[in-house]
Amino acid sequence: MSTYTAPSQDIHFVLNEIAGLGDVASLPGLEDATPDLVEAVVEEAGKLASDVLAPLNRSGDIENCHFENGVVRTPKGSKDAYRQFIEGGWNGVPFDPDFGGQGLPWLVSTAVSEIWNSANMAFSLCPLLTQGTIELLTTHGSEELQTTFLEKLISGEWNGTMNLTEPQAGTDLARIKSRAVRDGDHYRISGQKIFITYGEHDLTDNIIHMVLARLPDAPEGVKGISLFLVPKFLVNADGSLGERNDLKCVSIEHKLGINASPTAVMSYGDNDGAIGYLVGAENEGIKCMFTMMNNARLAVGLEGVAIAERAYQQARDYALERVQSRDASSNSPDAVTIIHHPDVKRMLLSMKSRTEAARALAYSAAGTLDAANRHPDDAKRASAQALLDLLIPVVKAWSTDIGIDVANTGVQVHGGMGYIEETGAAQHLRDARIASIYEGTNGIQAIDLIGRKVARENGETVSTLIADIRRFAPTTTNDDLAAIAERLETATNALEKATAWVVETFPTDPNAVLAGANSYLSLLGLTLGGWMMGRTAEISLNKLEMGQGDAAFYKAKIISARFFADQVLIEAASYHEKIVSGSVSITASDFSVS
Repeated sequence: MSTYTAPSQDIHFVLNEIAGLGDVASLPGLEDATPDLVEAVVEEAGKLASDVLAPLNRSGDIENCHFENGVVRTPKGSKDAYRQFIEGGWNGVPFDPDFGGQGLPWLVSTAVSEIWNSANMAFSLCPLLTQGTIELLTTHGSEELQTTFLEKLISGEWNGTMNLTEPQAGTDLARIKSRAVRDGDHYRISGQKIFITYGEHDLTDNIIHMVLARLPDAPEGVKGISLFLVPKFLVNADGSLGERNDLKCVSIEHKLGINASPTAVMSYGDNDGAIGYLVGAENEGIKCMFTMMNNARLAVGLEGVAIAERAYQQARDYALERVQSRDASSNSPDAVTIIHHPDVKRMLLSMKSRTEAARALAYSAAGTLDAANRHPDDAKRASAQALLDLLIPVVKAWSTDIGIDVANTGVQVHGGMGYIEETGAAQHLRDARIASIYEGTNGIQAIDLIGRKVARENGETVSTLIADIRRFAPTTTNDDLAAIAERLETATNALEKATAWVVETFPTDPNAVLAGANSYLSLLGLTLGGWMMGRTAEISLNKLEMGQGDAAFYKAKIISARFFADQVLIEAASYHEKIVSGSVSITASDFSVS
């Protein structure tokens, strides 16, 4: 199994040239994010990832988490790694310095999070949900809850979880049955929750559960759900830990991947009821929880980028070492490393280019998040939020699909050795598979995108985005840029036509539109990815012409962008046809008959 090295040069390129770190650092409160500081942060994150987290990735997968009598033990080395993680202040990168955070942009935190997830995705799930918990409390929590819980969450001494679904509910949260009963200044929570990542473990002193439940007099459906903070241990007035709350882990799941991450079944209120504290207003739990869910969706999309990068690095390193077959372009009978063979080059370029496109899109969304939070102009903040709302389902779904496809291709590059667990290639594929299911399956992301974000607003935000994409019009006669621009124009035209059809058709035939929702999300992701790669190629060409920087790096960027245009972006027209004409068989199908 290969080692992991943070792709620092790629990360800095995207931060500075594509995602606009300079503009983000000019926002109020983010002025400390200077290029030198950000470079140092990324480099130090890379050291911790390669030296501490990555070596535990394989061993944790083999050892698994262990559950016995309500106690969950993480694999060997996890506790020490987590201690080093929080001692370095890494959990608080994007959060308020008044509560112990670093006060850096979400854009910088996104880059650092990619590094953690590439090194060890199972480990990184713990801080991922803690960060979502912090964002939720910062936005919706009372002053008392913030004072009691934020500092310990930001430091990472305590972690946070998300308790949404139940055995009978799945994604349909309107069907949850967990109950909350008013009891003075708090509530008594009872019920069972499933699929709770790091719901029980031995890494932190306390676990802060964010739990959806219903009050006895709540209205039916999602409008009757409230949100509660339910700590594993109650917190005394002086901040010390008090008695154990009435909650427990009853089992952990046996999973396809991310085996070093415990996924718990949690039971609340088996005795007197678990004490919980209301977050936000009664019956507005879904509204509040969406803050955490959107944070997590962006983070899960980044998992797709991260696992793709890890799988690519391993496949590339293997191809550089594996000797097999002669070079078809040479008269020599000697076998060569497989990286000389055109089909292996094709697979590696496919892995590399799609990872780069997904990274650029995820980082751009993170920069948009910073603008939506902090831009001093109300109108620009609102437009940034609208764009972010559009981008989040795309980042989540398109990037995680790429993560799976790239990891799958990585197995193929290894050949038969890729199917052997000892090489580690199979683990990347197993770990990647959950990301397209997390935080609402990718099909649900597509439905959200096409229904709420496009049809409901008559395509306004996506039309503004299309106009921005059309501004990519390189004036150079360079063949690569010309080809990329041509492919991007074709994709943009397909997206524009598909959007018009969605807006026109949804009011009268929503099922026809929803049948093509996944294809629409793929088309939007492809087009955005093509735009990112086009900008990458244009910037790289300018750097080369001016004699700036690493020439080999910029030449490789142009090759990767050209490959993406010729081999990936070219699929855009077919997605348009699937959207507009492909619903007939779907809507006509009846699986109740053989």
